[in-house]
This record gives sequence, C-alpha cells and structure tokens, in this order.
Amino acid sequence: MTKLRVSAAFLRSRTTRRVPSPWRPVRSPTYTLMEPYPTAAGPVFHLDLYRLADPEELHFLGVDEIAGAEALVLIEWPERGGDLLPAPDLTVELAHDGQARTARLAAGSERGRAALGAVAAGGVQPG
Repeated sequence: MTKLRVSAAFLRSRTTRRVPSPWRPVRSPTYTLMEPYPTAAGPVFHLDLYRLADPEELHFLGVDEIAGAEALVLIEWPERGGDLLPAPDLTVELAHDGQARTARLAAGSERGRAALGAVAAGGVQPG
C-alpha cells in the first residue's frame, strides 16, 4: 500500500452511493503541493509538503483557510509544516515489513477516534 492508495481509500470513504462525488482520478500532490477534492461528505485536501522550503509557504497555499473548514486534510511530510499545522486528528504511518507494508494508525483527538472506529468497522478499505 502506498501513500497515494491510502489517500484514495479515504476519498472513497467520503462518497456514498446515493450522493456520488464527481469522479476525478486521485493524483499525487508532489509537485502541486495540494490537490483539492470535492466529495459528498465535504471537501478533502491532499497535501505533500516534501518540497516545502519553509513552513511559512503554507500561508501561500491557503492552509489557514483549510484548517478552519470542515474538511478532511491529508498531509504527507507534516513535519515540514513546523508549528503552523494543527495537531493531527489521525496519524497514519506506513512502513516496510519485508515484502509487505504495514500501517499504524493513531488517534490524536475525538475526531480521530471516530475515524479509527470507521476504519475498524470497514468504512475504509485498502484500494
């Protein structure tokens, strides 16, 4: 499982059969730094901060507005955001385990615990 597949799984979890989201392929934000996705359950923003030269660049991306919205924000390389990012609701760590990959999920808030409950209940399936 790759970071992009995990992001795609979270995006799929935000759609419903009754209210489908406009289909758009999930793209890596490696060069764009941010990819927005409208979904049936609200907006999702996927950020990849690996190429961020300075945490202050987050202001130019509009992260201040995103943080205040009821949106799901997926962030790769969050440590590059320094203190300008809020504490995560949910942390997903991917690691190599021989030929396989493992995922470790940890909740950092009530919202994160609810997301973990959805994962445990089968709300998010690997893609």
